[in-house]
Amino acid sequence: MTVKISVSISDQQAEYARKQVAEGRFSSTSAVIQQALEAKRKEDEEYEAEKEAFRTLLERRAKGGFVPLSMFRENMMRTLDQKAGTFDLDD
Repeated sequence: MTVKISVSISDQQAEYARKQVAEGRFSSTSAVIQQALEAKRKEDEEYEAEKEAFRTLLERRAKGGFVPLSMFRENMMRTLDQKAGTFDLDD
């Protein structure tokens, strides 16, 4: 189903849409705007999916075990020492 609505766009946007049609990339300015809206819809859906995946990851990690700060510091210093050795860095 197609719904006809009226929208206002800037002169620059209208010029761009007309240029797309003139170059044969789209059949009409409506097609340009439809494609732009579809791209935005997909972008929004991908963003929401990524946000939900991140939220799920945070929730899963929050339920996991925590490392005591002293152990974290020991592990971090050991990792930094190893990396410094890899790059032949001295303190």
